[in-house]
Amino acid sequence: MLEIGWKSECTQLLELEDPGEKTKGTFNLVTPRSQCPACKHTISSLENIPVISYLIQKGKCRHCDTSISAQYPLVELFTSLLTGFVAFKFGFEWQTLLAMILAWSLVTLAMIDFKTTLLPDNITLPILWLGIIANYFNLFCSLEDSILGAIFGYLSLWLVFQTFKLITGKEGMGYGDFKLLALLGAWLGWQYLIAIILISSVVGSIIGITLIATKAMGRDVPTPFGPYLALGGIICLLWGPQVKSILGAF
Repeated sequence: MLEIGWKSECTQLLELEDPGEKTKGTFNLVTPRSQCPACKHTISSLENIPVISYLIQKGKCRHCDTSISAQYPLVELFTSLLTGFVAFKFGFEWQTLLAMILAWSLVTLAMIDFKTTLLPDNITLPILWLGIIANYFNLFCSLEDSILGAIFGYLSLWLVFQTFKLITGKEGMGYGDFKLLALLGAWLGWQYLIAIILISSVVGSIIGITLIATKAMGRDVPTPFGPYLALGGIICLLWGPQVKSILGAF
């Protein structure tokens, strides 16, 4: 959906005819129905039950026997467990629903960035504003801490980006990373920015070095930073006080 929107905007900006404009129909989260990428078989409701359908079908399309990526059940399972943790953490409160929206958005952004190295503004910016609105009512932190978190979250990575570019002449990260950290600062407050950066940097370094050492990834291949920022944000959302106490010990 995002790619179709971006392409349409680009063709309008460049005053070009959109080649798919006459043939494309409705395309949203409901229409058209999910299909097998290989044989285009329409997936029924019974074939689309999270995790369970994958296990029943043994990881294959019932129509053509093509293997289905394990990404689907893994993301579904992770998201369900994450939702359970959020509900357990916040209980029967307004915070729970909002924290679930934040968690789901972070999972979505992490997967998009992992596969495309893009962090769409269509998701990042509305969720950033939602965090500020939530903290107008002091649900996760004070409004002042929220606004400062958004400002310092963006500026901290922007300064790292500009310094790295000045020294090396290369761009070390994308602007989407600045906005994602601003989003996390808007939700959790500026006090958690250092913790999020430390967690994401350590985890990203360990995984990156491991992939390079095992030759699973080349040294010149861009590594998306968004998934690690999202992980740091989720950890601070669920275990913020514990993270602060651990950092305080150092």
